[in-house]
Amino acid sequence: MMEKLMYALIRPVLFSMDPENAHEFTMKSMKLAGATGLSLLNPKAQASPRKVMGLTFPNPVGLAAGLDKNGSAIDGIASLGFGFIELGTVTPRPQPGNPKPRMFRIPAAEAIINRMGFNNAGVDVLVSNVKASRYFRKKEGILGLNIGKNADTPIERAADDYLICLQKVYPVADYIAINISSPNTKDLRQLQGESELDDLLSQIKDMQMRLADSHSRYVPLALKIAPDVDNEQVKRIAATLLQYRIDGVIATNTTVQRDLIKNLKHAEEAGGLSGAPVRDLSTHVVRLLKSELGDEIPIIGVGGIMNSMDAREKTEAGASLIQLLTGMVYRGPALVKECVRALG
Repeated sequence: MMEKLMYALIRPVLFSMDPENAHEFTMKSMKLAGATGLSLLNPKAQASPRKVMGLTFPNPVGLAAGLDKNGSAIDGIASLGFGFIELGTVTPRPQPGNPKPRMFRIPAAEAIINRMGFNNAGVDVLVSNVKASRYFRKKEGILGLNIGKNADTPIERAADDYLICLQKVYPVADYIAINISSPNTKDLRQLQGESELDDLLSQIKDMQMRLADSHSRYVPLALKIAPDVDNEQVKRIAATLLQYRIDGVIATNTTVQRDLIKNLKHAEEAGGLSGAPVRDLSTHVVRLLKSELGDEIPIIGVGGIMNSMDAREKTEAGASLIQLLTGMVYRGPALVKECVRALG
């Protein structure tokens, strides 16, 4: 209750700021909370651990990639009660992302459009920040690292970037997410095509096995896919995941569809739409994946989770774990505990 009250007071201030400035302010605040130890004062909701991808998750509610791309505020974020944190998307080399403005709130729909474009400080900075965090050193929860390609890397050389990142994050990750579904890097979603995905996953799986041997430690891989895929595409993706024994699938990223926000301010901005409007699209993909994968490959459900009912809907559709991001912008950090309690 206190968290809800506090956020009710803070939200108008944040919403009076430019969305990206509000994001940066939030990240600095979380970093400060982690550094000063204030984050340790926040009690976590009790939950039963879940074993997924061979890992034991303290609870099934995680942070989706996109909030902390560089791992600068891990300890502060951990205080919110997540069972796992996914950082990134990170690329081999630093890059500024797309021109500003590139993030837009649509409060009437509880949505956000972003076209950030994988702005990040590069994989080496991320790895360094992870190693310095209390969360990593004390193994306080599960850490996922989300990797992508640089914008100026030709799409036919995309695998090179994924392999570079895979090698660098492997020693510090509990699982690694392969992001081929952001709409904000030119041609990236082509990698979801049948031949492109086959080629990419064959190289990534081969590298994973070699790294497992050299590090004497197996780190699971999860593929993050878009909600803008039809039933046949989902079936092909599922078949490829099974073929290469990928350990998990994250469903879904943001959507390029705009049907549910027509005529609202910023609705025509380019980029990926997240929040409440993507909920049903994401849940539909989760359900389709579950029908194809059964219990062979676990699903992490993300997209439009704004309350505990949405969280339960994702798990009832077949997700073993869920992730939050845009829901927290609108509902605040109390959403984490609400979902943890709902899923038990």
